[in-house]
Amino acid sequence: MKTIASFFVLTWFCISTAYKVYAQTNTLQTQRIDNLAKALIDKKQAAGIDILILKDGKPFYSKAFGYADVERKLPMHTDHIFRIASQTKAITSLAAMMLWEEGRFMLDEPVSKYIPDFRNTRVLDKFNASDSTYTTIPALREITIRDLFRHTSGLSYPVFSGNPEINAIYAKAGIATGIGSKGSLKDQIALLAKQPLVNQPGDRFTYGLNSDVLGYLVEIWSGLPLDEFFYKRIFEPLEMKDTYFHLPQQKADRLVALSVKNKSDSNYKNVNKLIYEGNDPNYPLMKNIYLSGGAGLVSTTADYAKFLTLFLNNGQVGGKRLIGAKTLELMITNQLANNIIRPGSLQFGLGVALVTPENKFMQAISIGSFYWGGIFNTHYWVDPKENLIGLIYTQEYDAYSEDIGHLFKNVIYSTLDNH
Repeated sequence: MKTIASFFVLTWFCISTAYKVYAQTNTLQTQRIDNLAKALIDKKQAAGIDILILKDGKPFYSKAFGYADVERKLPMHTDHIFRIASQTKAITSLAAMMLWEEGRFMLDEPVSKYIPDFRNTRVLDKFNASDSTYTTIPALREITIRDLFRHTSGLSYPVFSGNPEINAIYAKAGIATGIGSKGSLKDQIALLAKQPLVNQPGDRFTYGLNSDVLGYLVEIWSGLPLDEFFYKRIFEPLEMKDTYFHLPQQKADRLVALSVKNKSDSNYKNVNKLIYEGNDPNYPLMKNIYLSGGAGLVSTTADYAKFLTLFLNNGQVGGKRLIGAKTLELMITNQLANNIIRPGSLQFGLGVALVTPENKFMQAISIGSFYWGGIFNTHYWVDPKENLIGLIYTQEYDAYSEDIGHLFKNVIYSTLDNH
């Protein structure tokens, strides 16, 4: 009896001790996240921050700091709605892969099979800065659908490309970023197909309007407008009730105001001028904006976490399968062969950036993780090894920095045990 009693005492001691250690770690981690968020607000590195961390499928941390509207002194709340810009790309990629599972296309088929305008693409050769004229050479091969997913098509972005030549060519032609851009998706893609590529297809990673083309392909393959496909196949099953291309007016008061720093005193103010390409900062509330698969959505941290949880649940929600586990596995498999030129040590799957043995030295999150963000300073990552999802949302104009995401990763992972 003494032995049994001793066993139960020892077991209880171990459980109790483990719980205390977990609770202490929990508290330490929470304090560190709190302190970092407050410090970023105090140092005027963000006007407001919304943070959501899920561990083992449950919210581990959910808090908001600072202001959702600095001029109205409106506090940030965890249900505020953000322009997630390029975080739209992962959703578009998932939508396309749902159709891939249905046999609608093959990854290495040419885009021109479905959009004939891309049949005779050419590559930029010489550019004359005085009048924006240019010469081209033939593309050595056609753009494939895989190229769109992994950004190796040679299509670039206006405004953000970092290439003054392509910026000038795109501006002259009227190519839009997709961030509050007016018009129709079909017309925009037809216009884009006429422009020169920055590089030969398959040669290098060039971040560009690939997901907008992919979004149009989703419309072609499904026969549905992109917003309708998203709603029926993704948002409704996942109960994502605050994710839209066009935010309903009754939810307008939850849209976070874009903020920008005063140059004189570094204090934040609301953006009260037109943004990229002369678009309205309140574009989510307007009706004449085209459905950009690369940048068009607004969402909350809670809604986007539901989307990301699909990857940790092997494609299932509520016992119902939305997409296959092997399809998701393919999406987070590196698609950039060694001969493809890319920035730094970037590894990229079908629509998301990856942490692999080749670039693990760059950040704390585990090998097998994937991540990305949006131009208005929203950040996310998914770590399957730790069964952890992180979302760090702020809303600044013309001030994107990966540092905010990395700072929170450093704090959060500082208290996780190796296993």
